[in-house]
Amino acid sequence: MLVTKQPVLRRFWYPVIEMKQLHQSPKSFELLGEPIVLWLKRDGQPVAVQDRCCHRSAKLSGGKIIDDNIRCPYHGWTFNDCGKCVHVPQLGDNPIPSSYQVPGYKCIERYGYAWVCLGEPLVDIPQIPEASDPDFRMIHEFNEPWKVAGLRVMENELDLAHPTFVHTTTFGSGDHPIPDVMEVNETEWGLVLEATLGVVNPPLQQQNLKMENDKTTRLLTMDWFMPFTCKLRIAYPNGLIQIIVNTTTPINDSTSQIVQFCLRNDTEADVPAKDVIAFDRAVTLEDKAILETTDYDVPLNLSLEQHMMTDKPGMLMRRKLATLLKEHGEVEQTKGS
Repeated sequence: MLVTKQPVLRRFWYPVIEMKQLHQSPKSFELLGEPIVLWLKRDGQPVAVQDRCCHRSAKLSGGKIIDDNIRCPYHGWTFNDCGKCVHVPQLGDNPIPSSYQVPGYKCIERYGYAWVCLGEPLVDIPQIPEASDPDFRMIHEFNEPWKVAGLRVMENELDLAHPTFVHTTTFGSGDHPIPDVMEVNETEWGLVLEATLGVVNPPLQQQNLKMENDKTTRLLTMDWFMPFTCKLRIAYPNGLIQIIVNTTTPINDSTSQIVQFCLRNDTEADVPAKDVIAFDRAVTLEDKAILETTDYDVPLNLSLEQHMMTDKPGMLMRRKLATLLKEHGEVEQTKGS
């Protein structure tokens, strides 16, 4: 499936820019192959429109913010948060033609990021209740581009057969190549996976968990939100809960921005955020090394790849996405189409 060729994927929300990055100047981003520019209004609300002036195609992201609007750096045409041109210096007091406009997109702040939807949203941004729970602290871990398809990352998140072989320096256990328990249930817009997995704890993780055992069991609840967001809830025997939220924002067919943050029911005094980030970062870099070797054109047709019992979540993801395309009158677009 080529994500830029499936219009229905434009109808979901994706995190594109950290809010703190928008305080200085407008920022450019590519979302599903679409160049967009984002900036902040005076009330702190993020805005997104197409990053291409309708006059001579200059990038608006190179311009300036004037009274909540963005001014093109080429000829000074100025556009509002809906993409409508509100000032053309060369026209003086003459009316501005209605055709002087660029596409504007829905854009809101959530979890410290500006989220953008290029079309009419089918569903809301995934709900993470712990993000507003005072018993949990939020730690923003990283956001960066990977040369991988979002669906590969989502399948990997719910794949409990790979830790033994991929996460050899972090938590993978040779004694537990498959989970002890795994139950998958479908929701209207995703999946829920309940599982138990034996893992190892290297010294840094023992420190982060406040545990002296080099082996333990993770009780996992994993939520997949269509199309590319996963919430991983890990419960440890000592009562610690860590929730990792991962969203793969599709930049284009072959590249995704990986956005990851976590929530924990402890404090900075218990475990510094930098240590949590260091361990989780080591885990994700192990994933990155493998995932960037995979084909970005992930087939929704299950017969085009082979599968095993622990692939059930990924198989259900592909079926649900295939159903989504069918319901919206789309056919899967691939490199061979």
